[in-house]
Amino acid sequence: QVQLVESGGGLVQAGDSLTLSCAASGRTSSSTALGWFRQAPGKERAFLASISASGGRTNYADSVKGRFGISRDNAKNTVYMQMNSLKPEDTAVYYCAAKVAFGNRVYIAAPDEFDYWGQGTKVTVTS
Repeated sequence: QVQLVESGGGLVQAGDSLTLSCAASGRTSSSTALGWFRQAPGKERAFLASISASGGRTNYADSVKGRFGISRDNAKNTVYMQMNSLKPEDTAVYYCAAKVAFGNRVYIAAPDEFDYWGQGTKVTVTS
């Protein structure tokens, strides 16, 4: 079992930046990929970014490429999502997810491919 706990959400204005964190615990390993998703009201959960076990490889959805940055600190078992130039359409609940036994691969984007999920943190961007 892997437990994931997101934090860092909140209410911000358009143009602001925000950094989300996700702390992992339990049976994490050196072959666990991590990812971020978001789900806006009435919409499906959408892939944002993934990062390989080593942290050396990243993959982004086109919708956030250039504005969002995923990183991880394996010493702290934590993955981050730096979000810049936030827009009202970024308003959503943000989730982190883990894929275990994935080697150092990074290309994983479908929600049902991930093994574990956090409970989410809400981000609201006002205009």
